Amino acid sequence: MATIVRISELKAHDGETVTLQGWLYNSRGKGKIMFLLLRDGSGICQCVTLKSDVGEDLFAELKSLGQESSLKITGKVKVDERAPGGVELDLHSAEIIQNASDFPIGKKEHGPSFLLDNRHLWLRSKRQMALMRLRHRVIKSFRDYLDNDGFFCVDSPIFTPNACEGTSTLFETDYFEEKAYLTQSGQLYGEASAMALGKIYCFGPTFRAEKSKTRRHLTEFWMLEPEIAYADLGQICDVAEGMLRYTLRQVLEHNQIDLADLERDPEVLEAYDVDFPRLPYAEAAEMLMAWQAEGRYESDFKPGDDLGAPDETMLGQHFGCPVMVTHWPAEIKAFYMKQDADGNALGVDIIAPTAGEIVGGAIREDDEQVLRQRIIDHDLPLDAFSWYLDLRKFGSVPHGGFGLGLERTISWISGVEHVRECIPYPRTISRLHP
Repeated sequence: MATIVRISELKAHDGETVTLQGWLYNSRGKGKIMFLLLRDGSGICQCVTLKSDVGEDLFAELKSLGQESSLKITGKVKVDERAPGGVELDLHSAEIIQNASDFPIGKKEHGPSFLLDNRHLWLRSKRQMALMRLRHRVIKSFRDYLDNDGFFCVDSPIFTPNACEGTSTLFETDYFEEKAYLTQSGQLYGEASAMALGKIYCFGPTFRAEKSKTRRHLTEFWMLEPEIAYADLGQICDVAEGMLRYTLRQVLEHNQIDLADLERDPEVLEAYDVDFPRLPYAEAAEMLMAWQAEGRYESDFKPGDDLGAPDETMLGQHFGCPVMVTHWPAEIKAFYMKQDADGNALGVDIIAPTAGEIVGGAIREDDEQVLRQRIIDHDLPLDAFSWYLDLRKFGSVPHGGFGLGLERTISWISGVEHVRECIPYPRTISRLHP
């Protein structure tokens, strides 16, 4: 019995006879030789098939296979840098599991609606497989960085009785005796967990009922949210920057083939691995107004406004790497953010070139009376936040954290324009299927 291996492991088996299990990605050839491209999720391997080696009957069967037919292939591994992926298989025998026909996604161009309608099949394409492997690497890198820095993973609930960042974008559920919502963020519960364990992160799906239809918005997306007790804004910035730069290095080390499949130049990612500029909102606003006056870009932005997509794009292009904007006008930030002596929110947004805001963080208000008044001022139900106020009554400490949007981060790293390709099954304002 030949050893069953995955395509990504083939180079370690040069000269050995092994078995691959996968699906037919493509085939070509004529006469007595045929090249089968087999995929198994870890990569794609060219399998050289000679009629004289496999016999006329099997050769004919293999030649008749449709795209995405499933089969097992046994053959001898040959490392050859000229071959796709640097290795190929000299096929000796094969077992056909199913001969598929009429696979709907062919070599021709398909529109985005058709591809999204067939997302369950589109995931099998080279580009989409590369994105999913990249997504895995990014998630693993986040977890490894935080775990190695003494953080504990403590997940937050998805059903919540209160809003985190305003009630206008909540999904209300009709199940509990009281009103309940799908979470916008795990942050508030993360703060409670940090008061128990010191340094924690939660990571899971979050939901925003925004009416946005931009390439940067999803209705359901994944958020990583570290929270740190006894933290100041500088520490929050350091952790976010350190984690992102570590992730870039991991992708460059482990995902070279995926980057090639995505046509992503590694030198672009290498250029991002520098000290991120940090500037206060007032300075960023001054720069944006000057650029508008010079006619370098058009925007409705004025000092005191939140940054829009054109403003974020300009900042990203100017610095050529992620930029940290800190000390925001309190009026445009969430109720829980602590303010400095000048009334600015002690927050930070990380703006990434091409992807806009990928991180939003802040120091949290730790004074019970101040926070209570903020809840009232924002017209939020005080009783729903009684447990949250308890954190300021029993051992309150300075603390803070940030939320990172996974799909926007993958969009930034991969160079893929739309975040809907950066999640396996996108949910948007207009899409619920498949």
